[in-house]
Amino acid sequence: MELWVVILLAAAAAVVGILIGLAVGIAVRKKISERKIGSAENEAKKIKEDAVKEAESMKKEALISAKEDILRQRNESEKELKERRSEVTRMERRITQKEENLDKKMEGLERKNELLDKKIKENDAVREQINALLKKEEAILEEISGISADEAKEELISRVESEVKHELAQRLSELEEQFKEEADTKAKNIISLAIQRCAADHVAETTISVVSLPNEDMKGRIIGREGRNIQMIEKLTGVELIIDDTPEAITLSGFDPIRRETARITLEKLISDGRIHPSRIEETVERASREVEAEIKQAGERATFDVGIHGINPELVKMLGRLKFRTSYGQNVLKHSIEVSLIAGMIADELGVDSAVAKRAGLLHDIGKAQTHEMEGSHVELGVNLVKRYKESKDVVHAIEAHHGDVEARTITAVIVQAADAISAARPGARREDLENYIKRLEKIEEIAKGFGGVDKAFAVQAGREIRVMVKPEEVNDDGMKVIAREMAAKIQEEVKYPGQIKINIIRESRAVDYAK
Repeated sequence: MELWVVILLAAAAAVVGILIGLAVGIAVRKKISERKIGSAENEAKKIKEDAVKEAESMKKEALISAKEDILRQRNESEKELKERRSEVTRMERRITQKEENLDKKMEGLERKNELLDKKIKENDAVREQINALLKKEEAILEEISGISADEAKEELISRVESEVKHELAQRLSELEEQFKEEADTKAKNIISLAIQRCAADHVAETTISVVSLPNEDMKGRIIGREGRNIQMIEKLTGVELIIDDTPEAITLSGFDPIRRETARITLEKLISDGRIHPSRIEETVERASREVEAEIKQAGERATFDVGIHGINPELVKMLGRLKFRTSYGQNVLKHSIEVSLIAGMIADELGVDSAVAKRAGLLHDIGKAQTHEMEGSHVELGVNLVKRYKESKDVVHAIEAHHGDVEARTITAVIVQAADAISAARPGARREDLENYIKRLEKIEEIAKGFGGVDKAFAVQAGREIRVMVKPEEVNDDGMKVIAREMAAKIQEEVKYPGQIKINIIRESRAVDYAK
């Protein structure tokens, strides 16, 4: 055969073999798959049967458990119901018993009320009998004594009033002694400590200043040709220059201490420079004014630093500095304010009060005096308006408002500032008073003392620090003296303004006079 035929047959045989192999393999795999499917179906059927059996078993167990729970709850409910029924039964028995007891008590109260009514009636009858007997007895007593019941009452009341007055005076004396022992000791300790720790110097200034001259020829140069120099100085400073026979000195007179200080500095600079003419005077006055303003600012800052108070408005600090050139009864107001601030702080520390507020109020209490020449109103009103304008605290404002008693002190700080102000002003030599006001104050004190009943004479002594009162012995007894002293002190305190305190000394003297002939 030819080769290609052989090859063709071989290829055909190979193809046939392959097809037969594929057919056999498919048949084999099909049988295997059928066997596996059958096995899986059998296994699934078995699992289903087992699940049904298990579900039925669980269902039976759940039913049994539910029945047991229901039975247990039923038993518990029956037990609880039985207990509640038992409790209700006990409460019913207790209520019944209480009702029975209340009924018995009501019956007892009714019996007691009947007895009380009976006794009240008996008492009313006895009272009527007693009143009748008292009237008979009163009539017999009036007949025996010869005075009526009203007269006897008046005499009894008079005796009781006398005894009460005597006991009141004794009690008043005891209380005074007790309070004096306690208050004086405490006050002396606090005040003495404050004064010892603050012994500020005090100077008395007047409305004049004296400028020393190197020689007498300087007076003529200050006056100038036709008086033009002295007129220029007086015009620019507002101060009067007094040139008299006083050797090598010129007196500056002016009510405003700041202007007087400006004039003093101006004159000293002109004398030192030697060039004295109108244009030079004008320049020197301006420079002296700036120096005074700087000194005022420094004085205010130094005052706040000395007392340890910070945060004060710069305008208030400047006003404080102006107090350096202000005096009150000869006492420098700035030094007085510093002293009051320190004393108030010490007293506040001793009493356990905020010392910073007390020192601040003490430093600013007379701040209104820096404006009294420029604005109308008392220094208290001006000071209150000033510190309010610069947002000071309410306690500081009230202390300034109350430090002279214009309003009643409502805070401890205000009372402390009052006390510190009085201590600073009342120190010996701290202030001086003009003669006219001094005499008026003494006359007022004597007039108040003579206005009391039973007073014979009254004398103000010790520069008005003591009033000695002579009473009529036939009108005022020893107990009445104490009452008069108390009332007199209160009236003087209310109507008279004075530094420090005034001692009321009541004197009662009995004399027997006869003559041997």
